Amino acid sequence: MKHGKNYKNALAQVDREELLTVVEALDKVKKISTAKFDETVELAIRLGVDPRKAEQIVRGTISLPAGTGKTNRVAVFASGEAAQAARDAGADEVGAEDLVAKVAGGFLDFDVAIATPDLMGQVGGLGRVLGPRGLMPNPKTGTVTMDVAKAVTEFKGGRVEYRTDKIGNVQLRVGKVSFSRDDLVRNVQAVIDEVVRVKPASAKGRYLMSITVSSSMGPGVKIDPTHTREADEVLASA
Repeated sequence: MKHGKNYKNALAQVDREELLTVVEALDKVKKISTAKFDETVELAIRLGVDPRKAEQIVRGTISLPAGTGKTNRVAVFASGEAAQAARDAGADEVGAEDLVAKVAGGFLDFDVAIATPDLMGQVGGLGRVLGPRGLMPNPKTGTVTMDVAKAVTEFKGGRVEYRTDKIGNVQLRVGKVSFSRDDLVRNVQAVIDEVVRVKPASAKGRYLMSITVSSSMGPGVKIDPTHTREADEVLASA
């Protein structure tokens, strides 16, 4: 992949072998961001797990303290009172059989899919469409629920889903470059704490293999996995 002059200039300011604290890494990301738009800040954590084993798949949802800087588009598979509750909560798309057919036909203009349990029999047929995009509703992530109004509100307000990929990486957006340093630190620390909290019992050896933060158009900056708690000290003194 070819990179432009701005990326190369930013890369020249990064020591790819240096391990920084969370605070130092985010300061660096903000400093070297030169895009003319408000870049997304992305976090990637490599975990010492074997995603081929079901019990070592790390997944769930987390509400970022400072939000993501983006309002999620939410689709809800529901009928009756649940469908109306979803609309009242601000869902972007709501439907039952009609929405299933619409998605099967190629409609994917949403970031989160929520479903009531009674409709999962139909939504399950969309596995080939939703699964590869990480959009399949799942009870473990709170996206299969009767309380659709609460779920819509949470995902609209900064709740994000995370899951290990095929090689054990957890990747998600944690804000915007325009966020204050402290807000980005809170979000990154919250994700790290959450990932550590849900460590599979069967995962042995080193768990946090590597942590990298970057802006959407910039190079990765490495965080020292053994010094992530220093962020709490900085926030406590702020």
